[in-house]
Amino acid sequence: MNFANQSCQTSEDIQKYQHHVYAVLYSVILAPGLLGNVLALWVFRVYIRETKKAVLFMMNLAVADLLQVLSLPLRIYYYLNNTWPFGHSLCMFCFYLKYVNMYASIYFLVCISARRCELILRPLRYNSPRRKGDLFICVLGWLLVCLACLPFPLLRTNTQNSSNLTSEDLVCFSELPMRYVSTPTAFALLIIAELVGFVIPLTTVLACACLTAGSLRQFTAGAVPDRGEKRRALKMVLSCAVVFLVCFAPYHITMPLDFLAKANALKSCAFRDLVLRCHPVTLCLASLNCSLDPLMYYFMTHEFWRRLSKPEIPESMTFGRRLSCIAGGEQTEED
Repeated sequence: MNFANQSCQTSEDIQKYQHHVYAVLYSVILAPGLLGNVLALWVFRVYIRETKKAVLFMMNLAVADLLQVLSLPLRIYYYLNNTWPFGHSLCMFCFYLKYVNMYASIYFLVCISARRCELILRPLRYNSPRRKGDLFICVLGWLLVCLACLPFPLLRTNTQNSSNLTSEDLVCFSELPMRYVSTPTAFALLIIAELVGFVIPLTTVLACACLTAGSLRQFTAGAVPDRGEKRRALKMVLSCAVVFLVCFAPYHITMPLDFLAKANALKSCAFRDLVLRCHPVTLCLASLNCSLDPLMYYFMTHEFWRRLSKPEIPESMTFGRRLSCIAGGEQTEED
């Protein structure tokens, strides 16, 4: 990049600090993120056909979080041992997977907020054809996110893939060297990433929160009359906004600064060092949503809480109750 002729040397202390932060925080996120999202998928597999409250989007969000968690052990290994013996291809795949799953999480948080808001304001518009449309939205979202995240690995060079390098010399993740890009291209990519990846999604979630909150104060024809249901929907949308602000806002503040710091585009070396020390923390916060999302499911989703609060009914009992219903007995409970 054609920036000022300013070169700041990255000290070993900063690199050791970054590796320590990544190793510790990823280790903290790993266990609750793995258990929480596996449990979420186990619960949602039951309610995917029973309820229309954005469960399909929550299932995809849990899948995105789980895939991100499954890549953490390799990251932890690298930052603890300062070596990458698994080859450059696997390094680039894990590097790419991190951003795909992060922006997929952002996408499905927006879908959850929009769906809960729509169900409160226009519940009668959601029918079987619309439910099939949700599947299309999920597939389209994964495709768009995968394509949009391609610049992240493409901006990293493959110069370290030399036959003279040993496994101890190979670097990965935060130490991957950057490719040369022109100044206009660099700023265009940063602006697009910030707008499409964070600003527009956050604005959408906040707008859904305002619309849902407004429905509590006024009556709208065709809207859900149950204030308790509206409050639950508002809590869900607000929890999505909190995840955005806690996990993704700090990262998207430091991301352009980190890009400029690694390109030696910052005039002050002290400020560059500060950015390089803050960015690992914000990147780990962006992964923290893997642990926060299952908490959101439990505390904000009535179906999830009810499923975990009651023992699973054996299939034999369920079959017996269905026979009782056919015979004129007590009907089973429905959502």
